[in-house]
Amino acid sequence: MIILETERLVLRLQTTDDAAFILELMNDPTWLRFIGDRLVRTLDDAKAYILNGSVRMYEQFGFFLYLVERKEDHAPIGICGLVKRDSLKDVDIGFAISP
Repeated sequence: MIILETERLVLRLQTTDDAAFILELMNDPTWLRFIGDRLVRTLDDAKAYILNGSVRMYEQFGFFLYLVERKEDHAPIGICGLVKRDSLKDVDIGFAISP
């Protein structure tokens, strides 16, 4: 489901079909340095992360980290959106863009 569309980008809901990209993104050295290790090491881990993190948050709050893809070729380039973190009182903005 497309959430937002610009001239060059599409933001859409993540699905388990995005597991390979999420696996790559979450193991990038920049992610590990600035966001932290989420112990996602396999495609199954990435699928579980999507289902238990993003999809569950969307079902509970109506928002989460959307997949960002280039419109011209549908290549995923990152994630961005709103996040409800247990450690914060209010909703936070989160993003990660692949180098």
